Amino acid sequence: MGPSLSMAALLIFIATYVVLAIGRFPGLRVDRTGATIIGASFMVAAGVLTFDEALHAIDWATIVLLLGMMIVVANLRLSGFFRLVAAAVVRHAHGPRMLLAGIVAVSGVFSAFFVNDTMCLVLTPLVLEVTLSLRRNPIPYLLAVAMASNAGSTATITGNPQNMMIGSLSGIHYRTFAMALTPIAAGALVMTYFVLLLLYRKEFTRERFDVGQALRVRVNSGLMWKSILVSVVMVGCFFAGYPVAQVAIVAGAVMLVTRRVKPEKIYHDIDWSLLAMFAGLFVVVSGVEKTSLEEDLFRIAQGFGLHRPAVLTTFSALLSNIVSNVPAVLVFRPVMAKLPNPELGWLTLAMSSTLAGNFTVLGSVANLIVVQRARSEVHITFWDYFRAGAPLTVASLAFGALWLTYLR
Repeated sequence: MGPSLSMAALLIFIATYVVLAIGRFPGLRVDRTGATIIGASFMVAAGVLTFDEALHAIDWATIVLLLGMMIVVANLRLSGFFRLVAAAVVRHAHGPRMLLAGIVAVSGVFSAFFVNDTMCLVLTPLVLEVTLSLRRNPIPYLLAVAMASNAGSTATITGNPQNMMIGSLSGIHYRTFAMALTPIAAGALVMTYFVLLLLYRKEFTRERFDVGQALRVRVNSGLMWKSILVSVVMVGCFFAGYPVAQVAIVAGAVMLVTRRVKPEKIYHDIDWSLLAMFAGLFVVVSGVEKTSLEEDLFRIAQGFGLHRPAVLTTFSALLSNIVSNVPAVLVFRPVMAKLPNPELGWLTLAMSSTLAGNFTVLGSVANLIVVQRARSEVHITFWDYFRAGAPLTVASLAFGALWLTYLR
């Protein structure tokens, strides 16, 4: 590739990632998804990639996996399953500490299998309803939803979008991924509980309470049992070693075979803008990979010792908080294959890019969902989140790097 095309590719890449970092293009109504689509189009228009190369640059397995999971999760949500489980946990909580523990456990465990953003959408209004009815401070419980969802999603490939991307790009077996990162996710969940317990001591030393039958949940029994059956088979196939993307889309297809649920309700739950952003990012990064920048990045990585989990964790966490975790993962893609132990590199990247999302309220989409869904009743400030998220992130990242370096 000539120097002019290399320069064009680099400028398009930088411009795209600047918009990803600040969230919009100054003076224009261009969001992150729009920036990736524009960047991908300019890569083709400038001649950096041909149209066919751009299509081949998209990792369709990642897109298909995301789509399939979104369909399955949409059916579980519409059936009332998540709300039913959460309500059952809440009813058995007879004190603030038990309630916090239940919220952390439910948010973390279900986020590992059914995407952290979904759990935040479902749990936030329920937690808000319960805490307000009990005249409690809702903030620590809402923070628990966001932080535990991020921490729990670390455990598996299907926990969050960046893990899905890493699973597809790396080829790591679902079971291998889960066995390596589940202990870290569990440790981060325990830390979440104790950090919030420490920071909100007054809230968690107050009297016991009884939620009783205050929460009533309506469920679609037929849809719920069908969704549970499909989900159990799907997760079983994941652990058995079947191709994750194929299993997910088949599960999604089975869920679309219905006589009662309107397809529009399912499609409404699919994050089409996220799928489009993924496609655009693949093309933008592929354009840069055609230049000499890939070799330059690898030389820089060698100089910093990026093969060591502690170093990779630090750089990944910093970049994830600047441009968000999904774009950060793709920046590291050219380097991963050339590391002495690529599997360890990918696992470290999955761990660090996910746990870094707890640093600030802007660190992950899950955090923003909680803040926005609760905004009508309670205002969670940047400082409210940061005072708990910063120490939690530092502690969990240190634990994760230590685990992957010495204990795994």
